[in-house]
Amino acid sequence: MISRQEQILDYLKGRNLATVDDIVSAIGASPATIRRDLIKLDQQGAISRTHGGVTLNRFVPAQPTTPEKQFRNLAEKRAIAALACEMVKPNYSVVLDAGTTTLETARMLVGLPLRVFTSDLNIALLFASCPQIEVTLTGGVVDHNSQSCVGEHGGEFLRSIYPDIAFVSANCWSLDRGITTPTAEKASLKACLVANARQRVLVADSSKYGSYALYRALPLSALTTVITDTNLPAEIRHYLEQQAFELKLATGK
Repeated sequence: MISRQEQILDYLKGRNLATVDDIVSAIGASPATIRRDLIKLDQQGAISRTHGGVTLNRFVPAQPTTPEKQFRNLAEKRAIAALACEMVKPNYSVVLDAGTTTLETARMLVGLPLRVFTSDLNIALLFASCPQIEVTLTGGVVDHNSQSCVGEHGGEFLRSIYPDIAFVSANCWSLDRGITTPTAEKASLKACLVANARQRVLVADSSKYGSYALYRALPLSALTTVITDTNLPAEIRHYLEQQAFELKLATGK
């Protein structure tokens, strides 16, 4: 007979996140019993508990490549990008992090006169054909997985500018751990990217929530706005809505 803890793990396999109430309903045990099981599973490293939810241990050891990510959750990414673009006004100075969600954001900004700073080669090439947009590539060593520039050269440059708005992407994010990345270089660059921006905005779909990598780039408290999609579980949404930053939810189509 399958144990209760194995039932919990099986239940979590098909879900990004689940609440204690979800698990109680699915397993049929009391909330106190489920909480004791979750503590044991957490101690074993099988799960991660975050504000409002439980997930299988979703440690991300390496940066996924841009082609691998390009078509994942595309509707959600485009909806997030559309909300992000509403925050941008003509003649803004805009920093765009490397990533597929920020690339979708860039595609929706091509009609505006802007000054854009980015570490993403694909975004820089996109704007290179737009005469109304002045685009600056941060420079540095090219990271082949993300097709972007990394290193202290870019960090030093980003710390020297004071943009109107910075959009940071994330493959791993949560209220507990913040934005994390598999490499120290990526983490450092993300921190520099938002350092002096008047508005600091995370653009990341909900499937990334609850996963984590080795290096912390910045806490969510460093942001002014978080834009994600409506697939975020209600309890997680509730916790995020109580934070100092503004939470915006995009509806994927």
